[in-house]
Amino acid sequence: MNKRPLIMALSVAVIASRIFPAKADSFSEQAREVLRPVMKKYDIPGLVVGITRNGKHEFYVAGVASRADNRAVTPDTLFELGSISKIFNVTLAALAEERGKLSLNDTVAHYVCVDACSIGNRLTLMDLATHHSGGLPLQVPGSITDVDGLVAWLKNWHPSEPGARSYSNISIGMLGYITGKAMDSDYKHVVQDVLIPMFRLQHTWIDIPKSEMGQYAWGYERKTNAPIRMSPGVLADEAYGIKSNARDMLKVLDVEMGQGAASEELRKAVKKTHEGQYKTAFFTQDMIWEQYSWPTHLHTMIRGNGSDFIMKPQSEKKLSPPLPPQKNVLLNKTGSTNGFGGYIVILPGENIGVVVLANKNYPNEARVKAVYSLIEGLHSKQ
Repeated sequence: MNKRPLIMALSVAVIASRIFPAKADSFSEQAREVLRPVMKKYDIPGLVVGITRNGKHEFYVAGVASRADNRAVTPDTLFELGSISKIFNVTLAALAEERGKLSLNDTVAHYVCVDACSIGNRLTLMDLATHHSGGLPLQVPGSITDVDGLVAWLKNWHPSEPGARSYSNISIGMLGYITGKAMDSDYKHVVQDVLIPMFRLQHTWIDIPKSEMGQYAWGYERKTNAPIRMSPGVLADEAYGIKSNARDMLKVLDVEMGQGAASEELRKAVKKTHEGQYKTAFFTQDMIWEQYSWPTHLHTMIRGNGSDFIMKPQSEKKLSPPLPPQKNVLLNKTGSTNGFGGYIVILPGENIGVVVLANKNYPNEARVKAVYSLIEGLHSKQ
């Protein structure tokens, strides 16, 4: 038998495999190819990606939760969600409306003023839930130390750009504060004691118990790489205060897509948050969720999640009546604190959800590109 042709063929195959590496076949392989360069470029210590497809969960993990003790990241590692926490906030508000505790069409003044007053051109709770504030600042002014002081400030505040979308922790924070009071408690306790159990989450917290602290990652400051965690602040709990892990967040995404175990009451509240309220230049604004038609161009998503669009007031058009929840869409939300960066995406029509959690705040553009690539890879294997 002449072995020379076989040897030559094998040699060619080996050389070809080095020049043209095989495409990643598994989700973990694909995630590694996509996320490893991102981690290297932005010096991200640790990262976990979770995906749910038709209720089946898979994870990719890399790096460490703490550089000090080289503790590895796992799907159970707790990360600060940053503004992804706002999803819980609006769901609680929709639930409170389901229970007759408040109306999202009521004015903010109705809930926070003892005497007759007006806040921001009759700002409503739905305005708070959709950032339709006309120019509210991103953060609570540094001179304000409590909610009473913030309410006093709001009474004297006037919209700088009436009718504009203005991404603001003040607006969503006030919605959470009002919802907690309407449910005869405060936001932190209602979220922890009512909403989180309704999602059947086991490791999601505003205040992490001592028994769970071993799972809490350290975040790392973007410029100095110093270890850092959230500091208390006015409306911090309501606007960006939840900590969770990838396992729990995939449960949330399942419920958001109408899967998983959930009561009819919770499903109705979730559907309310998916109604389109305003049309912006790049997406439809739901209650916090940003809704893109699907398929859509990567460039559109990058611009919609870009700092220029987020940090500056933007014009938008009210949808009347609101757009009912859609199937052929992509809903997304980014979230950051000084030491953490996250991103969640759902495609309800395809029963696909993705969560990416990292212990460093890195650019939204990189998050969007990575997840978009992952989704494209999933489609190529269908």
